[in-house]
Amino acid sequence: METLELRTDHKYVEVADKIELQIERRILKVGDKLLSVRALSKEQGISLSTAFQAYYLLESKGLIEARPQSGYYVKYSREHALDLPKICKPPDDALPVSVDEMIMSVYTDLNNDKLLSFSMGAPAVELLPTAKLNKAVMHVLRESKSSCVNYEHVQGNVNLRKQIARQALNWGGTPTEDDIVVTAGAVEAMSLCIKAITKPGDAIAIESPTYFAIFQIMESHGLKVVEIPTNPVTGVDLDYLEKAIPKFDIKACLFVSNFNNPLGSLMPDQNKQRLVEMLAKKEIPLIEDDIYGELYFGKTRPKTCKSFDKKGLVLQCSSFSKSLAPGYRIGWTMPGRFKDKVIRLKRMHTVSTNTLAQAAVADFLSKGRYELHLRHLRKALHTQSLRYMQGVCEYFPEDTRITRPQGGFTLWIEMNKKINAYKLHKRALKHNIGIAPGQIFSSQGSFENCFRISYGMPWSEKIGKGLDTLGKLMREMK
Repeated sequence: METLELRTDHKYVEVADKIELQIERRILKVGDKLLSVRALSKEQGISLSTAFQAYYLLESKGLIEARPQSGYYVKYSREHALDLPKICKPPDDALPVSVDEMIMSVYTDLNNDKLLSFSMGAPAVELLPTAKLNKAVMHVLRESKSSCVNYEHVQGNVNLRKQIARQALNWGGTPTEDDIVVTAGAVEAMSLCIKAITKPGDAIAIESPTYFAIFQIMESHGLKVVEIPTNPVTGVDLDYLEKAIPKFDIKACLFVSNFNNPLGSLMPDQNKQRLVEMLAKKEIPLIEDDIYGELYFGKTRPKTCKSFDKKGLVLQCSSFSKSLAPGYRIGWTMPGRFKDKVIRLKRMHTVSTNTLAQAAVADFLSKGRYELHLRHLRKALHTQSLRYMQGVCEYFPEDTRITRPQGGFTLWIEMNKKINAYKLHKRALKHNIGIAPGQIFSSQGSFENCFRISYGMPWSEKIGKGLDTLGKLMREMK
């Protein structure tokens, strides 16, 4: 049934993609009338039903609109979106990390049912294969001799590690199950890797802006951070990094090469190769957080820095938290030459990872369900990203700047400099709206006029009203 579904939806998606490409290249401009359903059917050699599905898909993305008794017209193009955010120059120093109480303020009321939380960078529950995961849990419980109450091997469930190794083929990797260590989420994976390659007082290069949990990890290990400017499209500024390495005596790097949180930037493959080779010459380890790598909107999955690693200096980390089951807390790392040390550290700190959750995810993957789920999830997120961008363009002030991610969950918003994002966060809470102010994505509280929103929730009238309210608050604060 799953194979049949993949085959039947292929043609209308293919036709829709062709039209979307014409819109992106401005061959079709906003306001242009499209072929009628019947004419499209004849031109493409497809059924009327398939032609209608193609238009419906484009309509769901907000790219076209149906006008009564008139036909379909181009409604939106990225060329008409707001400008990209500027690249911020981070502090010119290696500084101790100071994690602000703002993080606690932003994430205190996440379980409040009344809160419209744009701050949660995770997929909505309705986008996850809950029923099939439940079946996987019941299946492994029946099959397990101990009902999964025993400790799992410290390195992780061997079947799960085999499935992760197979997934690595998507990004050009060739690991075996022996190269992988399962962890309780990506944060534990990064924490173990950082501890394996650093000592207190070391300087670590990170992106700017970057995910706030990275600062908390650095602070817990007594490390200094060197923030590297990050382009909202292409990622880390490698020229800046090359000069910063000797200047600050950088001992390691931690980057999100695919769809950085919060910018959504995607480092081109040639940049990844240059980065790996640059660090290899200096024997500097790179921790690569690839948690969003499977959530791409293009035709193929982007490669990882790990795929260019020849010396075992890249410690790749990821998890199923953003793509399958956030609550299962199943992550992993491929720590290269540091594997034995990472395993020793894990044995000291957590002994083993949740046995039942590991077995259930392994069972789900082994049945081939993950790829089908990812196809649907990527399609939904791409559609949602376009609708949210349109909402921002429609409701926010004209001098607003916004990123245009090629994958992941998040949009980075740059406002007029007169607006303080943390104050906007406080005002928005009074309207039961949650955002993530830009200050929490910098060790020194930079990005005061920026904030992050997630498009993990499907578009709805409530989402539109929430963005409208944010736009009104921004105008009041100017």
